[in-house]
Amino acid sequence: MQSQMPAVCLIIPPSVFLLDERVFVSLGILRIAAVLEQAGHPVEVLDLSGIENYQQAAEDHARTSAAGIFGLTTTTPQLPAARSIIERIRATRADARVVLGGPHVTLVNAARKREERRGECGRGHAAFDRLQALADVVVAGDGELAIFEALKFAEPLIDADAPKSSLFLTDASYETVPTPARHLVDMGSYRYDIEGHRAVSLIAQLGCPFGCGFCGGRNSATLRQIRTRSTQSIVDEIEQLHGTYGYTGFMFYDDELNVSRSMVELMNAITDLQMRLGVEFRLRGFLKSELVTDDQAQALYQAGFRWLLVGFEAANERILTNINKRATKDNNTKCMEIATRHGLKVKALMSVGHPGETEQSIADVHDWLLQVRPADFDCTIITTYPGTPYYDDAVPHAEAPAVYTYTQPKTGDRLHAYDVDFSEVADYYKGDPEGGYKAFVFTDHLTSEALVQGRDWVERSVRAGLQIPFNAPRPASRYEHSMGMGPLPPHILRSTSASRATRFLGA
Repeated sequence: MQSQMPAVCLIIPPSVFLLDERVFVSLGILRIAAVLEQAGHPVEVLDLSGIENYQQAAEDHARTSAAGIFGLTTTTPQLPAARSIIERIRATRADARVVLGGPHVTLVNAARKREERRGECGRGHAAFDRLQALADVVVAGDGELAIFEALKFAEPLIDADAPKSSLFLTDASYETVPTPARHLVDMGSYRYDIEGHRAVSLIAQLGCPFGCGFCGGRNSATLRQIRTRSTQSIVDEIEQLHGTYGYTGFMFYDDELNVSRSMVELMNAITDLQMRLGVEFRLRGFLKSELVTDDQAQALYQAGFRWLLVGFEAANERILTNINKRATKDNNTKCMEIATRHGLKVKALMSVGHPGETEQSIADVHDWLLQVRPADFDCTIITTYPGTPYYDDAVPHAEAPAVYTYTQPKTGDRLHAYDVDFSEVADYYKGDPEGGYKAFVFTDHLTSEALVQGRDWVERSVRAGLQIPFNAPRPASRYEHSMGMGPLPPHILRSTSASRATRFLGA
């Protein structure tokens, strides 16, 4: 007789830096749930997105969970919450075994390996050691195959972030991975729409090949190397989401949709699907500005796209060079013209705090936005995350303690960043467009405070000029501890195990 597979509880930490956490469900950990279920493991998913007192919810669930293995995913901004959840679980369950994976682990491990190749032992190693102290096993890279090695608890690190590894997803293995186990969370509690169509997110391809200095994963094969699946598998997932949940809106969370040579083919297939089903979809996704063509725009519109998200980032040629963006200001302006010509609205994604940033380069962002008139925009302050060239290639400042300096190889412009313990500091990124940002970077021309003032000015002035309102944040829900009053409702938990003796109130 085959032995019982151990139960696994997968936990989605809150993302307290977001304006609204109940917009897009975490798909990576739901893919892990799907492969575990397929292999016969009982799986619980504890979804703490948007829960204000998430530590109490995690503790209460751990106390009565059928699982002895707890797996968490974490981005860099989620790490303080993930750390506190792990501490609560360990304090509640002496038998708990913890697996930690996700983008932050992958990025830190890439930074550590880069230091090793250079014969160094710096802050990448220190950050990695802090992660290993949190969990029994950490998983870097693709988790869909690596999770089964992690559950053996034979090694403290499972490194799937290498194309030669048997655990690294290829096009062929990506094609066969089951779709995310969305049935394990309350999809109805995630509220997002595109042009009035109730919408859900999906990912058609993995990876982005470009080398932007601020972007995480530029030194990680998992996040840099493109892996694609067939047009038919993507269309099948869309049809399944429509048939199961009734969605007619779809947000593509690919890094850059138009990096794929088959994007127009995919758009045409989605158009055909709508004709066959007799429905009309609305779609949204990210594009690389210099790759946008009229043929792409036409196919996108016919498939149901009305919104595009484009990371223009800057409007100053030197700053674009410093970012290694590979797009010029003229490329960006042409992208806006093509989109407008085909009835596509653009949300312009801008940022400040790059090497060499000046008052003039921030003013250039302001002036260009008013010139091209996007339908929406945001402007953030750069944070030097592990796994970004701005972080991985920085060296200790010659004079200032606890400051690291990145020098742009082509121009010599510099960016300075205060060293941060990402497991402790939660306010290095704050998603409040009306103010409240903090800058942990500065340039030779602008202090951290000046960067914040410049960002806030761009946000206020451009929104006033283009009459684009601020998005009001939605407050987090509150989990109420009440032993013996019934199960956790779907806002907190969907699982394959028994109900819990706790209750969520006030949803």
